[in-house]
Amino acid sequence: MTFPPLREELRGIAPYGAPQLSREQAPVQLNVNENPYGPSAEVAADIARAVGEAATTLNRYPDREAVDLRAALAAYLDTSGGHGVTADMVWAANGSNEVMLQLLQAFGGPGRRALSFAPTYSMYPEYARDTHTEWLTGHRAEDFSLDLDEAARLVVEHRPSVVLLPSPNNPTGTALPPEAVTRLCEAAGSYQPGGIVVVDEAYGEFRRAGTPSALELLGTHPNLVVTRTMSKAFALAGARLGYLAADPAVCDAIRVVRLPYHLSAVTQAAALAALRHAPELLGRVDDLRRERDACVDWLREEGLEVADSDANFVLFGRFADRHAVWQALLDRGVLIRETGPEGWLRVSVGTPEEMAAFRTALQETRQSEHTTKERA
Repeated sequence: MTFPPLREELRGIAPYGAPQLSREQAPVQLNVNENPYGPSAEVAADIARAVGEAATTLNRYPDREAVDLRAALAAYLDTSGGHGVTADMVWAANGSNEVMLQLLQAFGGPGRRALSFAPTYSMYPEYARDTHTEWLTGHRAEDFSLDLDEAARLVVEHRPSVVLLPSPNNPTGTALPPEAVTRLCEAAGSYQPGGIVVVDEAYGEFRRAGTPSALELLGTHPNLVVTRTMSKAFALAGARLGYLAADPAVCDAIRVVRLPYHLSAVTQAAALAALRHAPELLGRVDDLRRERDACVDWLREEGLEVADSDANFVLFGRFADRHAVWQALLDRGVLIRETGPEGWLRVSVGTPEEMAAFRTALQETRQSEHTTKERA
């Protein structure tokens, strides 16, 4: 056996991660759906003060239950699509990645199944793999929507303990209508012991006007879990704070699998400070929505296919050789993401200057391709 004694199913697998390049290699980085607008000096100073205060007590363990943070998150959710969310309905961890892993640790495992619908977030099958949960995949329609009859049929047939439904979906940006959430919650509750339906709203704050949050349905479906993150709309990706809202029984179940003191005092302090400045930090969301919609319109005017987006990114195509297009953009200093269905690319929404650079690079790339074909 080859050293080290790695699990056989993990041999030869590369770690997850988008290309990570320096600003010298790629001055315009639009590949990991970050918020391009960092905290203001005032917000950064308040976060620094809060972290400084926490630093004086780092000889002690942090609040294991993150009581103050969960209360603040519950209050925020009641302004962002929720109603009546309380602290005992909220759980927080190190990014929504850890939240998802904890959900699979608690509700997945050997002899259990998790189900989602492709194309979708590429980390989901890894959460399943890491928790020895059988991974099942249904498929989305050509426009990346869900066929609800077929989706419900798969849930009832396979009886998954966890159904993962990102809304907006990554990498397509597609949001789910409330009837989809209701239909699949009912399907997952139709067998014993039933399954939980996780609506991943990592990009929920970017949804278009009139697109509701699944938070509205928490009081109706006890098997519904809605996850969020502070990485995107709050521009706090470096702090690693994700959270969920669900029936208190779900939060109690996660306590069984969470590591002791999993959320550091520094993380809790930084997140609480950021929440105090929620209106300012979220103030750029409207700017990014407008920039996203302008990007969608421009790409369509250029004759490309574009998925409707409720997120801070846009999926577009189709290209005979998407890697060549991706590389040509990188050669021009613009890094986007080669992900999603074959032939498609995804661009994160950046500042107006970054989006202008992306448009110029893409036009030059397509013109170069056209000239090459003419010469051939």
